[in-house]
Amino acid sequence: MINKKRILVIILIIFMNLKVVALESAYIVYKIDGDIITNIDIKNEKKYLIALNQQLESLNEKQLLDISKQSIIKETIKKKEVLKYYVLDQTDNYINTVVSDLVVRLKLDSLDELEEYLREYGLTINQIKQKIEIETFWNRLIYDKFINQLIIDEEAIKQKISERKETDTKKIYRLSEIVFEKDANIDVNQKFKKISESIEEIGFKNTANLYSIADSTKFGGDIGWIEANSLSGVISELLNKVNINDYIKPIPMGANFLILKIEDIKFEKVKIDEKKEFIKILNSEKNRQLDNYSKIYYNKIEINIKINEL
Repeated sequence: MINKKRILVIILIIFMNLKVVALESAYIVYKIDGDIITNIDIKNEKKYLIALNQQLESLNEKQLLDISKQSIIKETIKKKEVLKYYVLDQTDNYINTVVSDLVVRLKLDSLDELEEYLREYGLTINQIKQKIEIETFWNRLIYDKFINQLIIDEEAIKQKISERKETDTKKIYRLSEIVFEKDANIDVNQKFKKISESIEEIGFKNTANLYSIADSTKFGGDIGWIEANSLSGVISELLNKVNINDYIKPIPMGANFLILKIEDIKFEKVKIDEKKEFIKILNSEKNRQLDNYSKIYYNKIEINIKINEL
């Protein structure tokens, strides 16, 4: 008969072995200067990305892993830069606004529903807030650094608004985007061919997750409803030539290229409030230029950061 002392020893050994297994299951995948990214971080990032865009589940495990790695590396680099200028504490009211927008984007009815939805993926609202906070302060950093460098023709905007009539109907697009960088080793047309083949195989949203460098990547490239008159003349002209579910060929956007897909189109009668229209178009143009500066700035700091894969 086994005595009590021996039973305790056996239980202790089992407990220690379980603890060792648990420790061995977590390991460092990347070192980014002084920060580390573990396999658990990557796993959580994968769950987060799928929660935002369920279509990702149709990708194979390697594609999902690559997307998750790229996403968490980008977030880590942004966080390192943000912490040079700001203190992160999640008390910013704007973070709650973004969380509320997320509820709407995911077609949920309340914050409670969002929390329940996240639990299905093993995530918490605090984890999501941490991510939103990093992105919020990154955007604030870009704004503070580059707002005085924006070039906007306000008179042209006012002229455009003054030409509109109450009897007009405005066209509004639901758009998704893929923004990709110039590549010294591959021609733009070849890159576009590769992206087009990917769209044909796995869909636009999943391709956006694989190839796009835009912040909209987390949502499969979805950038929501945009009025045609707030787009540039070149983009409007190209979109007019394609139908719903089609996409335009890449157009230059600074150092990058932009592909836009029409998800849907709707028409509304114009209600002219010149002041509101001016602010709306002005903000749209500011955001477009700031987004371009964001990509340039990120690329600049990424070059100077040492990323070691272990």
